[in-house]
Amino acid sequence: MMSEKGFKKVVLGMSGGVDSTLGAFLAAEALGPENVTGILMPYKSSSPASLEHAGLSADKLGIETMIIDITPMVDAYFVRFPDADHVRRGNKMARERMSILYDQAQRGGSLVLGTSNKTETMLGYSTIHGDSASAFNPLGAIYKTEVWMMANLMGVPKVIVEKAPTADLWEGQTDEGELGIDYLTADRILYHLIELKSAENEIEALGIPKAKISAIKNLIEKSEFKRKMPDVPVLQR
Repeated sequence: MMSEKGFKKVVLGMSGGVDSTLGAFLAAEALGPENVTGILMPYKSSSPASLEHAGLSADKLGIETMIIDITPMVDAYFVRFPDADHVRRGNKMARERMSILYDQAQRGGSLVLGTSNKTETMLGYSTIHGDSASAFNPLGAIYKTEVWMMANLMGVPKVIVEKAPTADLWEGQTDEGELGIDYLTADRILYHLIELKSAENEIEALGIPKAKISAIKNLIEKSEFKRKMPDVPVLQR
């Protein structure tokens, strides 16, 4: 696919989490470490461990990295909107990071590699034109639990695989806390709904509470717009 697009290099954001780390491992193996650049884009509230883990992975792979602090850009905007909540601030951070990735891709003649997994995409746990934006996403067809399995197979450091998943958008934030459900349960429901086309009562028979199934179905429906291209008028010509 890379050759079809006329590129041989990629850039990706490296947060220190398992998704972006696995993306870097896959890219380095497929393209060679010399063709992969990891961009580390911390905000002032980012965990120091996130930066440390991203650096650990980059060093293990031998890929080039660049650190760009997004604090000045994000804070300059919110000076005007000091009452903005966590969601608005988190979305702004995600879009700032993607803006940087696309600029660095242009600078280096590279493609932006996406690192969102299928669980996040189906539940709408992403920012439009933020972390969901990329030219190619090798993780887009696998669920979060499969990301963990593949990360172990690829040799991703255990400290990264085993830590609580977080977008690191504010202190104490975790994916599962925001979603209100653990990834293992979410993936079981998603797999049966999407891959097996199971009915709700069939999933309940597995011992999964109806409330959790309904919550997942609601997240899928509410986020459908995130998975579609913008609507355009249909004209008669």
